[in-house]
Amino acid sequence: MSNNNAYHIRTDVCVIGAGHAGCEAALATARLGLKTVIFTMNTDSIAMMPCNPHIGGSSKGHLVREIDALGGEMGKNIDKTFIQSKMLNKSKGPAVHSLRTQADKAAYSASMRQVLEQEPNLEIRQAEVINLLVEDKEDESGAVHPAICGVVVHTGTVYECKAAIICTGTYLNARCLVGESITETGPGGMQRSTSLRDALERLGITTRRFKTGTPARMDGRTLDYSKMTIQKGDDVVIPFSYSTDPKDVQIDQVPCYLTYTNEETHRIIRENIDRSPIYAGIIEGTGPRYCPSIEDKVVKFSEKERHQVFIEPEGLSTNEVYVDGMSSSMPDDVQQRMYRTVPGLENCVIVKNAYAIEYDCINANILKQSLETKAVDGLFCAGQFNGSSGYEEAAAQGLMAGINTALKLRGEEPLILKRSEAYIGVLIDDLVSKDNREPYRMMTSRAEYRLMLRQDNADLRLRHYGYRAGLITKEQDEYVSYKEEHIAKEIERLKNTKVGAAASTQEYLRSIGTSELKTGVSLAELLCRPEITYDMLSGIDPDRKPLEKAITEQVEIGIKYEGYIERQKKQIEQFEKLENKKIPAGIDYDDVLSLRLEARQKLKEIRPSSIGQASRMSGVTPADVAVLLVYLEKVQVPSV
Repeated sequence: MSNNNAYHIRTDVCVIGAGHAGCEAALATARLGLKTVIFTMNTDSIAMMPCNPHIGGSSKGHLVREIDALGGEMGKNIDKTFIQSKMLNKSKGPAVHSLRTQADKAAYSASMRQVLEQEPNLEIRQAEVINLLVEDKEDESGAVHPAICGVVVHTGTVYECKAAIICTGTYLNARCLVGESITETGPGGMQRSTSLRDALERLGITTRRFKTGTPARMDGRTLDYSKMTIQKGDDVVIPFSYSTDPKDVQIDQVPCYLTYTNEETHRIIRENIDRSPIYAGIIEGTGPRYCPSIEDKVVKFSEKERHQVFIEPEGLSTNEVYVDGMSSSMPDDVQQRMYRTVPGLENCVIVKNAYAIEYDCINANILKQSLETKAVDGLFCAGQFNGSSGYEEAAAQGLMAGINTALKLRGEEPLILKRSEAYIGVLIDDLVSKDNREPYRMMTSRAEYRLMLRQDNADLRLRHYGYRAGLITKEQDEYVSYKEEHIAKEIERLKNTKVGAAASTQEYLRSIGTSELKTGVSLAELLCRPEITYDMLSGIDPDRKPLEKAITEQVEIGIKYEGYIERQKKQIEQFEKLENKKIPAGIDYDDVLSLRLEARQKLKEIRPSSIGQASRMSGVTPADVAVLLVYLEKVQVPSV
């Protein structure tokens, strides 16, 4: 341990950064009994939403539900602070239903800070971490490698620790750009972190530059909403958290509004495209493909006559609105002109300019699937620092990093969620296995088994894991077992309950808008009809017992999609065979003859833990996988 003359403080875990990843990581380790310190550049930035003012959305809503099922905080916090809620994709199947809520940004941040402050094992510290301290550690095999033993803050104080989690978000060597104006700050004008990159490089951990952007914020009083289309929330709000009483989220909601860009907007952008830092070559970082700036949209989708623009309130205590769909890094004068071409925005007053932000992050290939670095024992990474984008992706990683930090310090195996078990499993596997050259965004299309990974069954899939880790109570876990039992019993009852073609039955079926029976069928067979719901069957099902909505919802989905679900279960069985074929940690890929050079290099770099992970790596072909399988058979590596 260096810095012997400095003031030393002992703790168990240091969490660097207090954004969405840092908050979940610190709460997890603290709640699992570890003394934790969370560092932030500014306490006002705890759980800050520097970009969009919403939580959830397509696939991201799945992540929030999974975070909650495992014992995380994001779902509970947004249930307390949302101002509008909507279930997306309701016209499609349940696999892609996704909850999305508008947040009161200030309230969300304040509420999360209060949760952190009330956690007994957690200390908040406003300070910049400038160095990471390591010491040599011998593992069970006798090999010696570096292990984290402390962090140093800008005042010189040393925090001795057993593990650290880096969650720097977009603050590391950040700079914000508006045209040719560049300010060396983090998001929202917050102080950036500058010294940690050098500390990482001393440990052999290199960084790269990514970029993201955000739209302007406007004074909502200066907009003409009569020229826009109102966007209301759902009449009946469904909470994110399984712990939230649905009655508590039935609130008076705030509307959003929809408008569009037009040819005049696009003309102004095209005429000034050389003044955009993106196209002038000023920006070095790679931006997110699935959240492009308005100038990117105009250039890359030149055939489109207009693009959607959503006006979203930032909270109940402010007039500021967020102009979703028009992120930009154009100069101030261009922003003033282009925004005012949009219907309803003709007299808009910009409170905060749109800007692009560049920052340092890592290639997550340097991480194990537990999110621990391969280079330094006990050093974990989470959130946008890992090359992802979005609050929800960050929070999911933070929770998993926190859980796995605690499990490591308890001497237990890490919690690794499979792609077949959770969107979180897909997210982390994609980050650590693939060569992601742009900010990674979660999408339903990335999940091969999305029919099994629905947002409505996150508790059934993951609650038991949360209980085993220690973040879910025994009562919560037992309720899931109760729910599973009653779902199975009710499905079986519906399959075994027959109805005939009696006149009263035929009349009832006509009354609910479905065709009559030609022969006797089970209630389950009737429920397979698209137009029939579980509740509709009550008129010809006198023996049914009252069941919770959460149970009957699963019963209905289980019966209607039984064939598809069974088919996906068989696909998962095949997937499991490859996942269970483990690759020895010390394998010498130079001994595996017939591997292509690119595959050998990638396998050496990432060192996948299983054939399944190897098969998903960039640069590894099915032929390479076949060669690996033959080699593993030859050296007799067993499946687990």
